[in-house]
Amino acid sequence: MRLIKTASPFCVLSIGITIGVAATVAIPRVQAALTGPTEHKGLSVDLLAELPSSTMKATIGLDGYTMRMRSIEIAPNGQIAEHSHKDRPGIVTVVKGEWVEGQSAGERSFTSQSYGTFQENEDTVHWVYNRTNAPATALVCDIAKTE
Repeated sequence: MRLIKTASPFCVLSIGITIGVAATVAIPRVQAALTGPTEHKGLSVDLLAELPSSTMKATIGLDGYTMRMRSIEIAPNGQIAEHSHKDRPGIVTVVKGEWVEGQSAGERSFTSQSYGTFQENEDTVHWVYNRTNAPATALVCDIAKTE
């Protein structure tokens, strides 16, 4: 008479996890970087206020820059093209609708219901979509070089 010994469920689970971890580590994965659109579509920009470079220099010693507050509206199914903030930091707050911000690592959604806010720092390279059927607006405050 032969005895057949069966493995316990815990043992089978342990072996399965070990194989899964080994496969994850051993198999190289390539993640494609996302890229954004190359052109603006359905974009309306209004300058609400601007501190001139003379004020920036007199108050905080920053010469050659202005501070702007703008209202940026993206039409339904519109977009803001991929761009960098290497020399133009800012803060964005959605006040109407929804903006979907894209970066190489993925997308994030910001809505007016929660005053969705994000920063734009020296490492920011991004683009924005309005994937809804209604206009979407954000207030954008940034520091820009004078032209």
